[in-house]
Amino acid sequence: MRRRPVRIVDGRMEGGYTGVFELICPGCGDHPYVDFREVPPQLQQIRGPYVLQAGLAAYEEHLGLLSQPEENGAAGSGPRDAENDTARVPEVKPPADTPRQTPLP
Repeated sequence: MRRRPVRIVDGRMEGGYTGVFELICPGCGDHPYVDFREVPPQLQQIRGPYVLQAGLAAYEEHLGLLSQPEENGAAGSGPRDAENDTARVPEVKPPADTPRQTPLP
């Protein structure tokens, strides 16, 4: 999840950010440095836009966290944080040759 940029030009965010969020799923072939208008319609549908709470729910649904409860009854799938018994969300890093986004003040 990230705040939706106004636009992306040459892999860089320009014009600040909008008031909505979007869901970027590299596992589905999406890339955070490609503008919304440049991704296929199925990725646009996944991206949103969402208000924060709806975006978080869409993220959980997209990953299958709500639809695949574990045998012991705890919701979620994938890697678990053993100390807190919660699902861990994997960190997604951009490719090394991609310019990094710098946050605006």
